[in-house]
Amino acid sequence: MAIPVKLNVFEGPLDLLLHLIDKNKIDIYDIPIVEITDQYMEYIHSMEEEDLGIMSEFLVMAATLLDIKCKMLLPKEINEEGEEEDPRAELVEKLLEYKMYKFMSYELKERMDDAGTVFYKKPTVPPEVLCHREPVDPRELLAGLTLEKLNAIYKSIIRRQEDKIDPIRSKFGKIEKEEVSLSDKMLEMKEFARTHRRFSFRSMLEKQCSKVQVIVTFLSILELMKMGHIQVEQESLFDDIQVEVVTDPDTWKNLTENADDE
Repeated sequence: MAIPVKLNVFEGPLDLLLHLIDKNKIDIYDIPIVEITDQYMEYIHSMEEEDLGIMSEFLVMAATLLDIKCKMLLPKEINEEGEEEDPRAELVEKLLEYKMYKFMSYELKERMDDAGTVFYKKPTVPPEVLCHREPVDPRELLAGLTLEKLNAIYKSIIRRQEDKIDPIRSKFGKIEKEEVSLSDKMLEMKEFARTHRRFSFRSMLEKQCSKVQVIVTFLSILELMKMGHIQVEQESLFDDIQVEVVTDPDTWKNLTENADDE
């Protein structure tokens, strides 16, 4: 049996559903979806709200309730764990979350109202009183102090400092940016080519001390190939690449300009 709803304004469809659940004294974990849907649709038909944006929210919830109502008439689905799925579960979760935030808003409003009745008085202590410092007698502070107590105090301070040190991050090294220019690497390759007319590409890369060095060396090889100073060959797939110098390194010019243009 439907109940008359006298409230004309709700903050949203979830607010209306909570009102209907409280009005009918229904367990939120076991919502009679047929009864609630009928009452919800009755309120939708009686709404005089002309704002289509607000009406659309209530209509979306109405469609959701009708969808759940249809699923309740069908055989229940079984999830992967072998348990029956409740079509109302997602709606119940949303209602509980909305109810929690709603009560939190009430509590915040009460605190705001209470704060409006509290007044604070600025300090009016005279400056000469604020500047006053009680005299300290060093003999009283050091009374009964021995070397053993000083040693204990020192060890406790050191222990606290050691506790603040991260045992893992403290062993990390400092990462610094390595500046390696392509032009400098090509000049280095020129000097290397004077005494190595044929060499292994892999061995050349293995001699580099960092990833940046490997990358710049690789780029310099490509640049020298494009300029026609060297050529590479590989007998079969995954074999080592052999680099052969085909021109006299003394004739290599404009290496810096070409590298800078790249």
